[in-house]
Amino acid sequence: MRSVLISGAGIAGPALAYWLGRAGFRPTVVEVASGPRTGGGAVDFRGAHLTVLERMGVLDDLHRVQTGGSPMRFVDAHGRRLMELPADFAGGELEVLRGDLGRILYEHSAPWAGYRFDDSVTALAQTPDGVEVGFASGERAVFDLVVGADGVRSAVRRLAWGPHERYLRHQGYYVATWAVPGFAGLGRTSLLYNEPGRMASVGGDHRDPARAGAFVAFASPELDYDRRDTARQREFIAGALAGMGWHTPRLLAALPDATDLYFDAICRIDVTPWSQGRIALLGDAACGATIGGMGAGNAIVGAYVLAGELAAAGGEHTVAFGRYERLLRGYAQRGQQGGQNTGRFLAPRRAWAARLRNSLLNRPYFRNLMLREADDRTTALHLPDYPELREARRPDPV
Repeated sequence: MRSVLISGAGIAGPALAYWLGRAGFRPTVVEVASGPRTGGGAVDFRGAHLTVLERMGVLDDLHRVQTGGSPMRFVDAHGRRLMELPADFAGGELEVLRGDLGRILYEHSAPWAGYRFDDSVTALAQTPDGVEVGFASGERAVFDLVVGADGVRSAVRRLAWGPHERYLRHQGYYVATWAVPGFAGLGRTSLLYNEPGRMASVGGDHRDPARAGAFVAFASPELDYDRRDTARQREFIAGALAGMGWHTPRLLAALPDATDLYFDAICRIDVTPWSQGRIALLGDAACGATIGGMGAGNAIVGAYVLAGELAAAGGEHTVAFGRYERLLRGYAQRGQQGGQNTGRFLAPRRAWAARLRNSLLNRPYFRNLMLREADDRTTALHLPDYPELREARRPDPV
């Protein structure tokens, strides 16, 4: 059966490796990190996402580590409540930490796939019979198919489709998270404070009441920096939030010593088509939206559909890749639409816009309307049932 190289061991990559391995393909996952990724914030699932997770057999494991969701309470500079959203507003029907999700997907996929950590794809050359792949380690190998499941700055997409700038759309905001010691007693509630164009928040850790994490967002044009330069990222964050009230100075005081800093732009990816010859894109690499675009759920659904179409077509990629994109493109784009407004929702650029948001969402009608819109984006899909994925085949050696 055909060999498939999957670039990226986040969410989409291990999910695809699981399904392909069960269907008798020979998947190999290459990941630049030294092991399964352990960090990251919470991700949520609704509708069709849960159907696929149940078919994967991981739903019980995820329920055991679920966060229970986090109510979002917007406050003023004195801590007085302005507006509050229930836990399921951001947490969906099931919310888990990204690190827990990655670990569970890795554990379920490892028996069906080979993993190459501390390595990455550096060169791709298609031939009539396969894809010649060069790795950062210096090795070279040939695979029947290659799938880029390596995020919004996909190395596979850059090599096969061209520079990131052609496909990445900056949405006008940056976000960051890091651990903050000494904030006990928050429970699961997240407190959020706004000033025009910026937001600072702190939320409790559902597993350890003594721990908390900062989450900030600020409006900004696109910044030019080395993504590996965390010192420069800290400078951007401190500068953007300088002079901000509430607990912001306390959050910033923890920033220099934070070892788990996450910093990135709110962005979206628009690529047409999702495949070129023997190479395809999956998840955020094809249709990402950094925050609020249901990227984790779309990755889970996309992995299932891509594997199902490849299995149904007997590995004939020219048929399977087209069917996969036709089934999922509209669904994924509806998810992306939610991400387009995330920055403006979290950190409105005008004080009156924040007041209007708070006023509307204090009313049950508008709050429920937003919840229904989020649910509708995850249910507007006829999810195929692939017989080829129901019965596991013994995987070939990888």
